[in-house]
Amino acid sequence: MQKEITGLTTVHQFILDKQKDFPYATGELSRLLRDIILSARIINREVNKAGLVDILGDHGSTNVQGEEVKKLDMRANDEFINTLRRGHECAAVISEEDEDINYLNETGHYIVAMDPLDGSSNIDVNVSIGTIFSIYRRISEVGTPITVEDCLQPGINQVAAGYILYGSSTMLVYTTGCGVHAFTLDLSIGEFCLSNQGITTPKNGKIYSVNEGNCNKFPEGVKNYIKYCQEENKEENRPYSSRYIGSFVADFHRNLMKGGIYIYPPTAKDLNGKLRLIYECNPMAFLVEQAGGRATDGTRRIMEIVPTSLHQRVPVFIGSENMVIKAEEFVKAEVEA
Repeated sequence: MQKEITGLTTVHQFILDKQKDFPYATGELSRLLRDIILSARIINREVNKAGLVDILGDHGSTNVQGEEVKKLDMRANDEFINTLRRGHECAAVISEEDEDINYLNETGHYIVAMDPLDGSSNIDVNVSIGTIFSIYRRISEVGTPITVEDCLQPGINQVAAGYILYGSSTMLVYTTGCGVHAFTLDLSIGEFCLSNQGITTPKNGKIYSVNEGNCNKFPEGVKNYIKYCQEENKEENRPYSSRYIGSFVADFHRNLMKGGIYIYPPTAKDLNGKLRLIYECNPMAFLVEQAGGRATDGTRRIMEIVPTSLHQRVPVFIGSENMVIKAEEFVKAEVEA
């Protein structure tokens, strides 16, 4: 049973306190988390003044995904990589914005996978965006060159994961495999302070989040599940409410706290879905499972999928356990039909 922490607690105090729960902890992971948090505070500053300086709009290039890069995307990417390089605990970074592995420090113990600024298409219209990160312990020997195998580990090997939500308030939500905890940035002292300890997501919810504009391109099983969500059934508290922001962090955070399901299925255009396994789906799957939820690609547990490439895409059904199970039933029924 976890000891509940009371009073004003900063994220750094919380990390140090929780480090005592691991008798063989040496501090490297704690220092790495502090480096990520430092970068998040800097990015938050840049996001908040985005309309005042020339960092809105397109960068004029496309990333490895073929997506238009925003100026703030590159600012965030550079900030995280530079901070992690100076911190020495990170051996390499996998980023949405870079085609190849960023090799940092051969003496580092960890691999960081990240989406530096999720939902960046919403930057110019002041909609909530976020950062997603995931941490793996390297497989190769410390002091030797990083290998591809270090970077293509399944999600079950994650030692920590989280996200930073830049919204009406700025929140850090993370897990190290011992529950999910949230911290809100107090601008008056410049610190993330504990606001939610041991988050548990509801087993059932009333929200489904999916881009219904693509519904005609969805598999029949997903279409049928959406119809199920829209049907009136008082005993099962349906219909559900449709809520879709288009920023994965924002949609996920709302459903984590209130209960719901987020779906990005395969489509005729994107047969493997659109979200990336390593630095989007795996960290969110780790978080939601730690909070009592569920994450699959419709048939397989997300965290058990072994990546074959850095930017591999997968369909995702993630959120409240019973809602994801029900969606899987519709997917299975289509396969068996």
